[in-house]
Amino acid sequence: MAKLKCLIVEDEPLAAEGLEEFIRQTPVLEFAGACSDGLAALEFLKNNPVDVLFLDIHLPKLKGLDFLKTLQYPPQVILTTAYHQYAIEGYELNVVDYLLKPFGFPRFLAAVDKLRLPEPALSAPDTNRPLRTFHFFNENKRQVRVFNDEILYVESLKEYVKIHTTTGDTIVTRFQLGEFEKHLKDSNILRIHRSFLVAKDKIRAFSATAVEVEGKKLPIGDSFRAEVEKVLRLLAR
Repeated sequence: MAKLKCLIVEDEPLAAEGLEEFIRQTPVLEFAGACSDGLAALEFLKNNPVDVLFLDIHLPKLKGLDFLKTLQYPPQVILTTAYHQYAIEGYELNVVDYLLKPFGFPRFLAAVDKLRLPEPALSAPDTNRPLRTFHFFNENKRQVRVFNDEILYVESLKEYVKIHTTTGDTIVTRFQLGEFEKHLKDSNILRIHRSFLVAKDKIRAFSATAVEVEGKKLPIGDSFRAEVEKVLRLLAR
């Protein structure tokens, strides 16, 4: 099973040791290293990409949130701090969870459960049929497989998205819509609104202001209209 590589950024040795022990006890996690300040963490990340940061806020040299803001493509982040007043700012930076010190192993596991797990490695494809692309998404403490070609449209719920599928199932998972679009990497998915992605091959009808997918009318946002109209004209040929 693929594991999430974790970096601890913590200036208190006992706190760092406790986190390392928790990580080593958790099957889906892999300890990658520990740094005592943000500058050391920046150097570490240059040559050692990780999946998860356990990040203290009050660090020497460079504060934890300031360090996080310097990362162009940050990994998943769980904040660890003794100060509750930074929670709102942390969530504005899309952190996964906020662990208030001192915390025990059960609370640590509750935070880990919110992480997006690595996708299982695919087995050798059947050469007699094309491989269907799919992703696993975390919903209610379980991993749900969604085939790309079953997606009708995706709806933003702020910090979450709702995936509507051809099977009639809906999956709600923790993603922002733009982040979800990048994660999917599917040229069939079209952004039509700040709140909606649609599968181009599932569009049944469209007008200047909306597209119709399985009887559902979805609005076209003003800032997306020019690009959407360009794509729709190509589809209508």
